[in-house]
Amino acid sequence: MKNSECVIYISTRRGWTQTYVKEKDGWTQTGPNGVVRRLSAEQLLSHLLPPLVTGGPGYATVKVERWEGSPRGRTIA
Repeated sequence: MKNSECVIYISTRRGWTQTYVKEKDGWTQTGPNGVVRRLSAEQLLSHLLPPLVTGGPGYATVKVERWEGSPRGRTIA
């Protein structure tokens, strides 16, 4: 599976979910309020690793789903 074929969801126990998608020119983060930001791979890791390492059990859930098609108008496989 390539980076461009998946979407990453990070959900906290407080109900906030952030979505990360690999676009042609980098990663994008969509926050719970719908704001979209561009990220580098290093920034993605800095968002992904801390909740997993320091949050403790049940603090954050990471889910990865496979996507097909272009970054715009994707469909879940």
